[in-house]
Amino acid sequence: QVQLVESGGGLVQPGESLTPSCAGSGFTFDMFAMAWFRQAPGKEREVVASINSNGEIKSYAESVKGRFTISRDNTEKTVLLQMNSLKPESTAVNYCRAKILGHTYWGQGTQVTVSS
Repeated sequence: QVQLVESGGGLVQPGESLTPSCAGSGFTFDMFAMAWFRQAPGKEREVVASINSNGEIKSYAESVKGRFTISRDNTEKTVLLQMNSLKPESTAVNYCRAKILGHTYWGQGTQVTVSS
């Protein structure tokens, strides 16, 4: 079955960096686009960044452009989200998402907390 497992969240201070990772299994990883979402306390889940199947096309939410970079390693079946210059408003649970043949799959999420 399809599984998405995030890791690499944590507690950092404003201005620091984190690079959460998402490992995919149970599907042909290099055939599908992937995306990172986040959900802050009391807010709706929102897209942060997405990447196409071969990693050549990427898109970002306006709020993270220039600070976050999405990448993927199809050999390792992972998607990374490099987050630089983190702000307190970046505090959220970050989720990996895959849309496969009409179905949407989510990981369990990894908590990112930005606080001094």
